[in-house]
Amino acid sequence: MEGTNPVNKKLAAALSGGAVLVLALSGCSSDDGDDKLNAWAEQVCGAVQPQAKKIEAANAAIQKETSDNSTPAEVQKTDAQAFQDMSDAYKAIGAAVQKAGAPDVENGAKKQQDAVKELNDISSSYASLKAQVDKLDTKDQAKFADGLKDIATELDKLSQSGNDALKTLEEGEVGKAMAKQQSCKAAASSAPAASS
Repeated sequence: MEGTNPVNKKLAAALSGGAVLVLALSGCSSDDGDDKLNAWAEQVCGAVQPQAKKIEAANAAIQKETSDNSTPAEVQKTDAQAFQDMSDAYKAIGAAVQKAGAPDVENGAKKQQDAVKELNDISSSYASLKAQVDKLDTKDQAKFADGLKDIATELDKLSQSGNDALKTLEEGEVGKAMAKQQSCKAAASSAPAASS
């Protein structure tokens, strides 16, 4: 099992970076904003919380598989399921932001659409990683470890990229409104610490 374990640890490390971006969906200061914006934030935060938990659980599953002496087949099954869960979670968050409509701020519609596109792109990236994991050769330890290494590299890129639109969406008044939502605070506190 030597060959697979360090690589899957690298996978887990890359993953925890990616999971954090959803949990960026919790602002930090609080200010009295308007009711419309607070209602928007409440709707989005309420939808984000269960998905953040799903992402956290997927991350934990991959990390657990690295610490046990797992066979390539077990690692493959766990990672594939985790990537599927993450893909579903990001898609659901994108749908929630879409359904909430544009926040009542300047350029709200553009910020919303950019964030939805970004979330859907991230969802697609995880779906593609799942497909790659599914194709790995679990009978050949060295090939499997190499394949896992490639996936870890892509995952690393994914966790580094792509949350600009989310950050833009959460700037200013939107962030303040989200900071007041209990569900956003809960989502953030259950998040793994960012490793940036």
